[in-house]
Amino acid sequence: FASKTKGAKEAHEAIRPVDFTRVEVDGESQAVRLYDLIWKRGIASQMADAQIERTNVKIATPQEKALFAVTGEVIKFDGFLKVYLESTDDENDEENNDVLPPLKKGEKVLPKEITSTQRFTHHPSRFTEASLVKKLEELGIGRPSTYAPTISTVQRRGYVSKDEKQGKKREYSQLTLVGSTLKGVEKTETTGAEKNKLSPTDIGMVVNDFLVEHFKTILDYNFTANVEKQFDEIASGLSEWKSMIKDFYKPFHETVEKTIEESERATGERELGVDPKSGKPIIARIGRFGPMVQIGSQDDEEKPQFASLQANQSIQTITLEEALDLFKLPRVVGEYEGQVVKANVGRFGPYVQHQKLFVSLKEVDPMEVNLDQAIELIEAKRKADREKLIQIFEEVDPPIQVLNGRWGPYIAQNKVNYKLPKGTEADKLTLADCQKIIAETPAKKPRGGKAKAKPKAKK
Repeated sequence: FASKTKGAKEAHEAIRPVDFTRVEVDGESQAVRLYDLIWKRGIASQMADAQIERTNVKIATPQEKALFAVTGEVIKFDGFLKVYLESTDDENDEENNDVLPPLKKGEKVLPKEITSTQRFTHHPSRFTEASLVKKLEELGIGRPSTYAPTISTVQRRGYVSKDEKQGKKREYSQLTLVGSTLKGVEKTETTGAEKNKLSPTDIGMVVNDFLVEHFKTILDYNFTANVEKQFDEIASGLSEWKSMIKDFYKPFHETVEKTIEESERATGERELGVDPKSGKPIIARIGRFGPMVQIGSQDDEEKPQFASLQANQSIQTITLEEALDLFKLPRVVGEYEGQVVKANVGRFGPYVQHQKLFVSLKEVDPMEVNLDQAIELIEAKRKADREKLIQIFEEVDPPIQVLNGRWGPYIAQNKVNYKLPKGTEADKLTLADCQKIIAETPAKKPRGGKAKAKPKAKK
C-alpha cells in the first residue's frame, strides 16, 4: 500500500493497525463499532481494487415501439468490496449507481411490473465534512494535516454552519402497469432535508463575494495547489524560498493596500422595498452583530431602526413582509406578577423578558409565544438559578458567589470564575475562605477575551 495523496505526511496518521488477527474487541457498543470500522477500512486498504463494469442496457419491446434503458454497474470482481463499502453523501447516487445483475445480449426479459414515477430536478448536494475533504484532495488544495483545522475554522468563525434541516413534504405521481392493469397513486416525499451538511451563512457569502472580487488570484482553485508545488520544490532544493516569497508578497501587499483604500465595507446589502408607514427604504444587510434589516439610512435626520434576523432567516431570501414582521418586536405577551412580559430577538437569538430576567426561546417563535408558555419558561429559569446558587456574600463589593456549574462548584466575582481546590465543601465556605481562594487561584478566562483583573480585597 502507498499513499495516493501528493505531499501526504505519513507521520500525521492518527491510527496505525498493528494486528489484523484481532477481528473483534470487547467494550461499549460505540467502541466495538468504531473498532469494526477501523479494522474493515484497514483490511480493505490492503486488498485489490474492485473491478466494476459500467453497463448501459437497452431492452426492446416485441413491437419495438418503446425502448427501455438502464445504466448501472456490474461487479466483475469484488476486491475490497468484500470487506468494506463506503457510504455516499449524495442523495441521488443511489439512483445513478444501481448494481445490475449479470445480463447477456439477446436474453429475454419478462415484465413483472412497470412503474413510472414523477421526478423533480435536484440541486447539487451540499458538502459534508468528508465529501469536502475529498474535493480538496481532487483540487490539490492543502494537505491532509490542514483539512481538519480548515473546516473547523470556517465553522468557528461563522462562515459555515452545520445545521439539520427537516425538509418539506412534496407530492408526486406514480403509475404502475401489471399485465394490462394500470394503476395511479399520489405519494409524498420529503425534499430539502439535510443532515450534517455544510451550508454557507450570510456572513460567509458576503466575505466570499468580497474576497472573490478583490483577491481573484488567491481565490482561484489553482493558487493553493501551485503554492504547495513551489514549497515542494523549495524543500527539494530546486528553487530559492526568498524569491518565491518576494514574487508572492509584493503584488499581494499592493492588492491589500488598494483594497483598504478603495473598497467599501462588505455588508451584502439588499434592498427589500419601502416601509409603508415611513416611506423609507428597508434594507437587509450584515451589521455589527450579524444579519439584520434596517428602516432608513445613516444619512436620514432620524436614526435608522434595526431588527435582527431570526436563526432560520437569511438576507439573501428574506421578503419585505417577513422584514416588516421583525419590527413588530419587542412584542408584549401579557402581564405576570404585575410586570409586563415581552418577547424579542436579540444578539443571541429570541427571548422573553420579565423585569431583569431574560429567558431564551429555543423552540418557540417570539411572534407566537403566549403568556402561559412565557410563564413556564420564566419559572424554569428561576428554578435553575436557585439551584445554581449555593452561597452569596453581599457584604463585599462586588459580591462573591459560590455557584454550581457544569463541571462542579466554583467561585465567581466580578464575572471572573475561580476553581475550587479538590475536597472543598462548597456549602461550608466562609467569606474568608473564598477571598483566600480568589487570591491564590488563577482566574479562568471568560469567553472571548482576557480574564479580568482580580478585585482587590477591602481592608
